[in-house]
Amino acid sequence: MSRAAIRYAKAVLSLAQDQNATENVQKDMQDVIATVNGSAELRMVLHSPLIKSEVKLASLREIFKNTGDITKKLFDILIENKRVDILGEVATQYRVLFDELHNTQIAKVTTAVPLNDAITALVQAKVKELTGNEATIENVIDDSIIGGFILRVGDLQYNASILNKLTSLKRELSN
Repeated sequence: MSRAAIRYAKAVLSLAQDQNATENVQKDMQDVIATVNGSAELRMVLHSPLIKSEVKLASLREIFKNTGDITKKLFDILIENKRVDILGEVATQYRVLFDELHNTQIAKVTTAVPLNDAITALVQAKVKELTGNEATIENVIDDSIIGGFILRVGDLQYNASILNKLTSLKRELSN
């Protein structure tokens, strides 16, 4: 993560706090993260020195036409400072700062099948018990783990997947 992305994210958070818009900007940043990560074409446009700044700004305004004024100002400033290539990093860093501000964190749960509401509630309770903070559950589907789950909260990881157990068993048997 670049220091510039952190500085921009802090500035956006400060402005959002002044205007009581942190929640709305958080939603915008989640959209930005999902869109930038999901589109190789958009990443190429943002990083290309051959595409004019006006075209980049027009593209961002069209793609994110439902975002708030603060997010649109961020686009303007990043274009003006020729730093639009770090937009995804800024959005990710904003999300981290927002979560710190609200004593929440992201718990990434990798499962072979989608989580249902009951399991999501159990995971949230377990994360609260382990870390003392609330967590937003992000479910990643990966059928290669066969069953079980992998829970990652910050630096903490708990691997209770069937694949992990089979791998451990294989290691034990080969010794």
